[in-house]
Amino acid sequence: MTTNIAFIGTGDISLLHAEAIRHCPNAELIGIWSIDQSLNQEKSTLFGCEIYATAESLVADPEVHAVFILTNQETHTHFATLAMEAGKHVLVEKPVASSINELESLKACAKKNQVTLMPGHNYIYEAALSRTKELIDTQKLGDLVAIYIQYHIHHPEEVAKRYPGVIQHILTHHSYLLLYLAGEPESLSAMKSVIHYDDFDGEDIAMVNLKMKSGALAHFSADFAADDNSSDPWTFVIKVIGTKGSSRFSYRDWVENQPGVVHSHTFSAYEYHIREEVRFFVENCVQNREWPLSTIDDAITCQKIIAACETSVTENRHVSLL
Repeated sequence: MTTNIAFIGTGDISLLHAEAIRHCPNAELIGIWSIDQSLNQEKSTLFGCEIYATAESLVADPEVHAVFILTNQETHTHFATLAMEAGKHVLVEKPVASSINELESLKACAKKNQVTLMPGHNYIYEAALSRTKELIDTQKLGDLVAIYIQYHIHHPEEVAKRYPGVIQHILTHHSYLLLYLAGEPESLSAMKSVIHYDDFDGEDIAMVNLKMKSGALAHFSADFAADDNSSDPWTFVIKVIGTKGSSRFSYRDWVENQPGVVHSHTFSAYEYHIREEVRFFVENCVQNREWPLSTIDDAITCQKIIAACETSVTENRHVSLL
């Protein structure tokens, strides 16, 4: 059985999702619609699919089985709800929504319409991270001591301004990764700053220290301000340390010496995250009706972590998540 997919939204991330569908034998991209109408013809030609006149006509098409919501965060809830009310399975790019209330609304809508709602938490579909999770879960790494999730990739100012800042845009990734690997933290302290950009509403660097319920500690860092060009760069690194062993994942293990859509180099792992995420969505969630590895409940917990980060920064204090 082939799952027919349509996109609402055709920005930069749609390129990777279209490529992922092309590699999925049980899926086909059949149409698109974008808020920015100027992108429709270019992407329709590139993807080899039709253009819908409106988002409403897209979700009303009985040939569409699933919809990817690839628009800006502020519109995710509207379009995801529109698609689910039409009986479509939905994958929503992260951050899934702007508030916990919106996320709860999406969860209720998916349950009412008995459709799959999968957050775009793509990193956890990386094979190396599922191996790390297994090592943690089977106690082969012993008791968890520390987890470090580091991200240091320069973004041009015009790109960075599209996003609300690294806490919302990047630390959402860090949050669901921590949940997947080690469960919920119990408290955190956060700091943020603007280093690189002159006219920027959000922060371009943030760091967070978290305490896990087990007593283990975690550290998040993220910045748009600079690349790490040292001999062992923290471009994107996940390090897990336990009493009996450790694990490391790095984007620098797969680098193509060509510029990406945004960055100075192409970090190949990201494309494969998306590929595996789409394959899991189609084969496991839509066709076999299994749960995603990271659910809408995880997205709600992530939003609580992000909100706690903002509270910690604003009030200059340690914040409990219990």
